[in-house]
Amino acid sequence: MFHSPIVPHARKRSRPAEASAPKREEVKFEDVRLYLVERKMGRSRRSFLTELARSKGFIVEDVLSDAVTHVVSEDSPASSVWAWLKGRHLKNLPVMHVLDISWFTDSMREGKPVAVETRHLIQDTLPALPEGTTPTPVSTVSQYACQRRTTTQNNNQIFTDAFEVLAESHEFNEMEGPCLAFRRAASVLKSLPWPVQCLRATDDLPCLGEHSNFVIEEILQYGRSFEVEKILSDERYQTLKLFTSVFGVGPKTAEKWYRRGLRSFSDVLAEPDIHLNRMQQSGFLHYGDISRAVSKAEARALGNIIDEAVHAITPDAILALTGGFRRGKEFGHDVDFIVTTPQLGKEECLLTGTIDRLKQQGILLYCDYQASTFDELKLPSHRFEAMDHFAKCFLILRLEDSQVEEGLQSAKEDSRGWRAVRVDLVSPPVDRYAFALLGWTGSRFERDLRRFARMERRMLLDNHSLYDKTKKEFLAATTEKDIFAHLGLEYIEPWQRNA
Repeated sequence: MFHSPIVPHARKRSRPAEASAPKREEVKFEDVRLYLVERKMGRSRRSFLTELARSKGFIVEDVLSDAVTHVVSEDSPASSVWAWLKGRHLKNLPVMHVLDISWFTDSMREGKPVAVETRHLIQDTLPALPEGTTPTPVSTVSQYACQRRTTTQNNNQIFTDAFEVLAESHEFNEMEGPCLAFRRAASVLKSLPWPVQCLRATDDLPCLGEHSNFVIEEILQYGRSFEVEKILSDERYQTLKLFTSVFGVGPKTAEKWYRRGLRSFSDVLAEPDIHLNRMQQSGFLHYGDISRAVSKAEARALGNIIDEAVHAITPDAILALTGGFRRGKEFGHDVDFIVTTPQLGKEECLLTGTIDRLKQQGILLYCDYQASTFDELKLPSHRFEAMDHFAKCFLILRLEDSQVEEGLQSAKEDSRGWRAVRVDLVSPPVDRYAFALLGWTGSRFERDLRRFARMERRMLLDNHSLYDKTKKEFLAATTEKDIFAHLGLEYIEPWQRNA
């Protein structure tokens, strides 16, 4: 009787020993070595999770060492986890994945190590700087995007993506102020050559208000923003996002459809009282194609088509690719071009002639031509206008696979050999070319350039002209560099304007 309690105790101790051999033989993931932090998790739960992981072929280390690749913690504040880890003096800590239990549960459900996403990470709230480096002087970051160099490499995408969702949500609610605030905050973070790893790193950054900082802090602590997740799961947001993805459907139309109880494309198309305009009809007809990203190779192919068309009309025509592709992006939603001629006034026939040639080629699927309303006598404009007054056309073109050097961006099941692509053409007079090129290159950069001109230089800038209110005169420009010089700004290349 005296020894009876010892029997189950001995059997408990023998279980890991008995099970260890076959489970070691069944290791499936040699490159992944887990360590489960017992703090907060508790000994019994840690033991259970260890056995669960080993049963699925994972290696789980009993002791934390430099051999560990993935550290998993549950319910512990990020600061305490990192303070404890740094106290272990591990050489490989900088390359270890320090993860929330969500990564572990996702991996157990999949039966394999899932890819580490930002939401899984336990961020170091007070990171040590690498030896020999000094903190980046954020006080030099300008509030104006036109004084910051922003490439396509975004080191803070987890924050900027969240800000863009918040901005879009405010836009849907017609709250212009908060929408603009989040877009400016996103623009600032995109320009940083380093990732934000602690809230104190943002102390001296411009355009980051209390709400923005709260979102940053939440993401740093939990790997996600609960406010953003709530928005993304909101039916109204999802519906407006869906409807506005259709060519020709803006937020007001989307809101009107939502209030009528419509929630899907089939709802809209089945509603007898809704009369779609030509643009919307084409948007639905070609939705699968024009909602898919356009590649740089496809943009080049379209450039060849437009180039051939405009030069057939005017041999000395000037053609420039603008928009995101001019800023160095690999993909975009549409392709924008400026076309003009060296002879003032001769540009007036370019777009209509180009449209006729595209029709003859049988590749024009949709066309909305808007004649020029540009009038020098109405300059300068004292109010912001989203669109300029130059002649322009919004097109949907048929692009053949054989015309694209690297092939079309088509769905796997698509065997047509062609796709529809959105193309915009604008045709300014040659003496307005530099202003139009600057404006159509786009992004937050160009909007802030206008704001800088108004607030800092007492000038008015838009796609048509630059006006000095102090001197009461227009400033001529034949190149973008001329405009920067007039504003007293260092010239920034197009590929550095991804604000």
